[in-house]
Amino acid sequence: MKEDEVLVKVEGLSKKFCKDLKTSLWYGVKDLVSNIKGNKNERLLRDKEFWAVKDVNFELRRGECLGLIGHNGAGKSTLLKILNGLINPDAGKITINGRVGALIELGAGFNPILSGRENIYNNGAVLGFTRKEIDAKVEEIIDFSEIREFIDMPVQNYSSGMKVRLGFAVAAQMEPDVLIIDEVLAVGDVSFRAKCYDRISELMKSCCIILVTHSMPQVSKICTTSILMHKGQIKAHGNNGNVIEAYYDDNYIEDKPTLIHSEDCVLEYFRTKEKVFNGQIKNLEVDISILSEIETDDIDISIFLMSRELIPVCQTSSKFFNKKIALHKGVNSVKFIIDELYLNTGIYKFSITIEGINTNKIYLWMQNLNSIQVFNQFTLVSPIIIKGKFIC
Repeated sequence: MKEDEVLVKVEGLSKKFCKDLKTSLWYGVKDLVSNIKGNKNERLLRDKEFWAVKDVNFELRRGECLGLIGHNGAGKSTLLKILNGLINPDAGKITINGRVGALIELGAGFNPILSGRENIYNNGAVLGFTRKEIDAKVEEIIDFSEIREFIDMPVQNYSSGMKVRLGFAVAAQMEPDVLIIDEVLAVGDVSFRAKCYDRISELMKSCCIILVTHSMPQVSKICTTSILMHKGQIKAHGNNGNVIEAYYDDNYIEDKPTLIHSEDCVLEYFRTKEKVFNGQIKNLEVDISILSEIETDDIDISIFLMSRELIPVCQTSSKFFNKKIALHKGVNSVKFIIDELYLNTGIYKFSITIEGINTNKIYLWMQNLNSIQVFNQFTLVSPIIIKGKFIC
C-alpha cells in the first residue's frame, strides 16, 4: 500500500440537468438515440438546461481528506453522486482505485423492509466483500452503531438518527479505500458525531475521505485540503484557510445585533477599533456603553467570541479577574482589553451577557455584535483562553 497513491482522480467532470421534467424526458430520448448512433460528444446547453457541475478537476491521495463546501445548490451533492456512480457525467473522466464507501443521503442503499442486520450484509456485498468478510465485521458494525437492541427490526421503522448510525458504521467499519460522506452526520447526536470524527481520523491512515459540510470548524479540524463550489464550478481549491476565507467572502452576512433578553439595561454600543487581524490579536480594545435603569454593584459582564455558525469559541468574564463592576442609573462605560489571542482564519462575532453575581438575574443578553476577521496561516486545535483585563 503506497501512502502517496492517487485513489481519486477527476478530470474535466461536468453534469447538466433540465429544469422541466417533460423537456428533460424528451432530451433524454434524443440523447439515447444519438448515443446509439455513436455520437457521444459533449453537448452544449439547450433550452431550460443548466450545469450542476462544470469542468471539475482534482486528485486525492491516500491519507488525505477533502472538504467540499459551498452554499446549497452549489453542486456538492451532485458531484458526490457522480463519484459514487449513482449518476453518469455528461463529460469528463473519473478514476477511482479501490473500494468506495458512501454515506450520501439518509437511508440511501438500505432496503426499508429488511432488518438492519440484513442491510449490513447487502451493503457489504455491494462494496465487494464476501459473506465471510462481512461475518468477521458484523459485530463491530453493530457495536459502533449502538443500535443492537433494534438491529433485527425493519429499517423503515428506524429514526433518522438510527439510519445515520447504521449507515456510517457500515461505511466506516468496512474500511473502504475511498469514503464519501455528505452532511448527513449533522442528523446524529453530539456524542455519536464525536465518535464518527475519531473514526474518520483513524481511517485517514489507510484511505482518502471526501466530506461535504457547512461547518468551517469541521473543515479546519479534519480536512487536509478543501474545495469551494459555486454554481457547479470550483471557485477556490487548496489550503483550508484560503478556501474558508473565500467561502466567507461568498457568504458575507452584515452585522445585525440580536437581542436575546433585556431587563433594566440597554446596550448603546459595543465597538472595537480594529476589524481585521493577521494571525495574533494583541491589545484589542472593546468599548461598551450600557444604559441602566438600576443601581447595583452585583454585576458580572461576560464577553463571548462566536464563530459564524454562532458556536462559542472562547470567552472571558469580569469574575475571572475578581473584578467588581457596579451599574449606575444612566450611562455606564466599560472597556475590556484583549492582551493576546490566536484564532483560526475566519469571521468572529461578539456576544455579551450582563447578570447578577448572587441573584443570577440576566439584565442583558445580546449576540451577533461587531464582527472581526482573522487571517492565519496555521490551523489551531488547542483550547483558547483570552488574556486581558477590565477597566471601569
